[in-house]
Amino acid sequence: MVLNVILQLDLQYFAGEKTEKATPKKRQDVRKKGQVVKSQDVNTAFMFLFIFLVLYVTGGFLKDSFTQLLEKTFTDYIHLSVTSDSFRTVMLDVGIQVALVLAPILVAAFIAGLGANLMQFGFLFTTEPLKFKLERIDPIKGAKRIFSMRAIVELFKSVFKISVIGIVTFTILWINKDEIFMLANKSLEGSLAFFSTMTIQMGLAASLALGVIAVFDYAYQKFDFEKQNRMSKQDIKDEHKNIEGDPLIKSKIKERQRMMAMQRMMSEVPNADVVITNPTHYAVAIKYDEEKADAPYIVAKGVDSVALKIKEVAAANQVMTVENRPLARALYSKLEIGDMISEEFFQAVAEILAYVYRVQKKM
Repeated sequence: MVLNVILQLDLQYFAGEKTEKATPKKRQDVRKKGQVVKSQDVNTAFMFLFIFLVLYVTGGFLKDSFTQLLEKTFTDYIHLSVTSDSFRTVMLDVGIQVALVLAPILVAAFIAGLGANLMQFGFLFTTEPLKFKLERIDPIKGAKRIFSMRAIVELFKSVFKISVIGIVTFTILWINKDEIFMLANKSLEGSLAFFSTMTIQMGLAASLALGVIAVFDYAYQKFDFEKQNRMSKQDIKDEHKNIEGDPLIKSKIKERQRMMAMQRMMSEVPNADVVITNPTHYAVAIKYDEEKADAPYIVAKGVDSVALKIKEVAAANQVMTVENRPLARALYSKLEIGDMISEEFFQAVAEILAYVYRVQKKM
């Protein structure tokens, strides 16, 4: 018995624990702030792969461009007099040549970065990360970020990436060690071609290795993102209140609307021709106006306390009350306020109205 008392837990103590997945609205809100699932390793792997593929494809063009630039430098530029005009001409010419050489690489890097981002989180434009926030220069929070678990994970990840890339490049060098030792017997052009080929091989191999790491890093980033954006049950309730409105306020609004509708309905009872009752549980007020409708129509109806109120208002305004239990029940259940009397009830209602008009004439 004592053990059971000790083990009893109040679940309210755990209401603040963030154990629930982020709701669609929470995800949308953090996305607007620029917080999305993103692995920088995916961007790096894509950029490395695209750049070295471009180098592999355009290697001949790059070689010819640099060769022409060197030839022009030692044949044309070297004989120019050093003046402001000649200096401007040389710098402009060299700048154009270098831009043409670097353009394919820069375009490849841009496309790779853009494609990697689109693949991870789609199109997103927000200025929220650029806004100045004092908490970013808070030394205490900065120290917490530096020595946080996330920072430690990033440190080990960086060491692991460097180790993998080092192993990959060393393996390629080891495979080609015999040719490296024979470089002394090769021409300058042959040596440059060998080093270019080997550099591209190392770059592509490193890109593929980074791609494998990026897959696991993206999975970790997704897990960490989900963990950081978890919500407590109370958070979900508060969000629901903000979206749908506070249930207490909504109930008060509905109650006020019901009261207003009741007042409008009761204001029509004095204009009714007759009130048909159960007599205790149901009351239906009917009016016939040739100018407004072709048939009698219902101006008010209610059960229990509302029915009693209708009869009180009718009595106070000298509106005649007629007891007809089956008709009162049927009219209440099948017709709404403002509806005209249907054919199935037309004869019964007409008889009651005729009776009411005869009594009113005698009075």
